[in-house]
Amino acid sequence: MRKTLIIARRELLGYFVSPLAYVVGALFLAASNFWFFHRIFLPGQAASMRPLFESMAHLMVVALPLLTMRLISEEYRSGTIELMMTAPVTDAQVVMGKFIGVAGFFLAVLATTLVPLVLMVVFGRPDAGVVIMGYVGLILLGAAFLAVGLFASATTEYQLVAAIVAGAILSALVFLPGAVVAYGHGPWSRLAARVNLMTYFKDFARGIFDTRGVILLATVTALFLFLSVKTLESKRWR
Repeated sequence: MRKTLIIARRELLGYFVSPLAYVVGALFLAASNFWFFHRIFLPGQAASMRPLFESMAHLMVVALPLLTMRLISEEYRSGTIELMMTAPVTDAQVVMGKFIGVAGFFLAVLATTLVPLVLMVVFGRPDAGVVIMGYVGLILLGAAFLAVGLFASATTEYQLVAAIVAGAILSALVFLPGAVVAYGHGPWSRLAARVNLMTYFKDFARGIFDTRGVILLATVTALFLFLSVKTLESKRWR
C-alpha cells in the first residue's frame, strides 16, 4: 500500500504542475458555469442542481480522457516504463497508484463546482438529498470514466490515440445504450437499458440511491482497472 500511495502522490503532484491539466480543468469549469448561469441560475427557475449534474456528466466524457491520456502513455514515450517494470513494484500497484493520483485531481476539480451550490443555497432552497446523491453519482461515474481512460493510456504510447480510444469507449458506454433504448425494441432494448450508465446516474441526480447503479459503476471501474493491469503485464513479457 505504501508503494501505491507513493506513485499516487507523484501523479497527483504532476497534475498540479501540468499546464494541460489546468487547461482541461478550466474548460470543464467554464462549460459547467456557463450552463449554470445561462440555463439554471435564472429568475423563475427551480432551485435544483440536477440539470447541472447531468451536464457535468456529459462533459466528463470529453474532459476525463484528456486527463488520463498521459498516465501510462507518457511512461512508454519517455522510456521510464522500463525503470518502472524493473522496480520492486507490481503492475497492480502501478495501476492503482496512477488511478488514485488522477482521482485526487478529479476530486479537486469537482470541489470547485461547489461555488454554484453556494449561490443556489444563498438564493434558493435546493434539495439536500439531490445535492448529496448528485455528487455521489458524479464521483462514481468519474471513477468509472477514469478507469476507462487509464486502460486506454496503457494500450498505446501516443497520448492523442489514448484520448480518442477512451472517448470512443465512453461514448459506447454512455450514448450507444441510450440510442438502442430509444430506437430499438425487444431484448436488446431491455439489455441496453440495464447497462446504460447515464440511466443510473440520472437516478442519483434525482436524489435516488440505487444499489444497482453503484454495483454497475463499481463493476465498470474494477473491470477496466483489471484490464489495465493485464495490459501492463503483457507489455512486461514482450
